[in-house]
Amino acid sequence: MRLSLLASALTVAAFTSAAIAAPAPAPAAKGAPAGNPVLATVNGDPIRMSDVATAAQQLPPQIQQQIPPEKLFPMLVDQLISGKAVQIEARKQGLDKKPDIARAMQAAADQVLQNAALKAAVLPKVDEEAVKAAYDAQYAGKPGQEEVHARHILVDSEAKAQDIIKQLDAGAKFEDLAKKYGDPKDAATQQGGDLGFFKKGDMLPEFSDVAFKLKPQEYTKTPVHTRYGWHVIQVLETRVAPPPAYDQVKSEIRQQLLQKYAKEYIAQARAQVKVQLFNASGTPAAAPAPGAKAPAPAK
Repeated sequence: MRLSLLASALTVAAFTSAAIAAPAPAPAAKGAPAGNPVLATVNGDPIRMSDVATAAQQLPPQIQQQIPPEKLFPMLVDQLISGKAVQIEARKQGLDKKPDIARAMQAAADQVLQNAALKAAVLPKVDEEAVKAAYDAQYAGKPGQEEVHARHILVDSEAKAQDIIKQLDAGAKFEDLAKKYGDPKDAATQQGGDLGFFKKGDMLPEFSDVAFKLKPQEYTKTPVHTRYGWHVIQVLETRVAPPPAYDQVKSEIRQQLLQKYAKEYIAQARAQVKVQLFNASGTPAAAPAPGAKAPAPAK
């Protein structure tokens, strides 16, 4: 039932998450050589400490935690050696000259450059002070959001929901009906339909619009339809939640700022270039008016 935050995120979020929010290089372990020493060479091509640090950052967190550093370090060095050996062999075979591979290599290089530009432009603007200022602007001194504590019974037809309402009118217990008739795939069913407290934006609009109009202990007299099925909703209590603590929303605010400044930077970059669109046939396409959506490709 709860709406996924990812579903409503801006398209740029994935781009900025990967391009901007990447972790900084890990500090050298205690006793490690200073600087960026060469750890191995392959046909004279060096593998440095920074290469190992980058490889370590790309590992899943659980792998980083499971393998002790004294074992992980030589494994990564060996992996990088193998990778360079394969690259050398691929170049001997002329694979880097094949058009499709050359294009893929260029695309990867272009992506690295784009990410570097975004980091340089955006990261300095999103420090702790900026995040705290955004938190103060959004939450400090402002009332919290209204929440309701509700439960529901989810069924697959309007007729079933209407029959449940009749049983409630006759004095049946809501939680008993939820366990008896509720959709077994709904996690709330075995809890008597209890959804706990939620804010209006946490649920689908058609569900929230009804739930937030009910008074404590009231239930819907007509079934509520959503894409999940038909609901009978009862509100148990309401409250105004206190604003979230800074640490609770710090990461979310930081991501919002990254997206905001990345969009601004991309807009500025686009304003500096001349764009010509073409139809699938190769003929020039009319430029869209400012703020208008790009035309669909010609079929």
